[in-house]
Amino acid sequence: MDKFLKYPNEQIDDLLCDGLKIIQKQDSYKFAIDSVLLANFVKADKNDRVIDIGTGSGVIALLLSAKTDAKEIVGIEIVGEAFDRAVRNVKMNRLKERVKIVHGDLKEAVKIFGRESFSVVVTNPPYMMIKEGKISPNPSIAVARHEVAATLEDVAKVSWQLLSFGGCFYMVYRTVRLVDVIYKMRSLGLEPKILRFIHPKVQAGPNLFLMMAKKGASGGIKILPPLVVYNSDGSYTDEIKQIYFGKRPEV
Repeated sequence: MDKFLKYPNEQIDDLLCDGLKIIQKQDSYKFAIDSVLLANFVKADKNDRVIDIGTGSGVIALLLSAKTDAKEIVGIEIVGEAFDRAVRNVKMNRLKERVKIVHGDLKEAVKIFGRESFSVVVTNPPYMMIKEGKISPNPSIAVARHEVAATLEDVAKVSWQLLSFGGCFYMVYRTVRLVDVIYKMRSLGLEPKILRFIHPKVQAGPNLFLMMAKKGASGGIKILPPLVVYNSDGSYTDEIKQIYFGKRPEV
């Protein structure tokens, strides 16, 4: 597999799911548990066409190939080096027939793919606004963490345009911006339907949430039981262990 390594400081890591591997770079953005939890939250069947907007190195697209039966999974990424790694990750995992990676700006996705061309949109967008914290000089890290290339509103608007009527939008995001998300989703015609809070530990408040919104749906939201990441001793909870090993718990 070393033949797929291209740049200094790249390494191949195990995704612990169906034998999937991923190329990552030490001094660039590396995926975290939020991407894994999001991929496990998504539901898609053999009739669905899925797009991951802001796919980075393609971790969510790779995991969705194992966790869903979607006939086609597309990832779009603006940062050239991350896009290149995503392409190599698809090749390395022999997924070229199901997973396609496109180099482009998510704000141009409708021009690239067409309106209402997907039934499922997935995203792990940057959590921080420009005014929050220091922006990394590394383009891959900057785009992943801050709204440098796209804002929350950009993500919501493009997702609505890409989705067919009745299509589903899935995201993971910070709880501190929950009101922003619900307001923007509803104002654009993406009605929040399922919400699950992620707690670092059982005694701690949630710091992230998973949400599914549906295009054109009526009001009414279902709150799922909380997802707790760590036990009090610092070990992963049983549900997190199931998720990491590729199983999808029924909720």
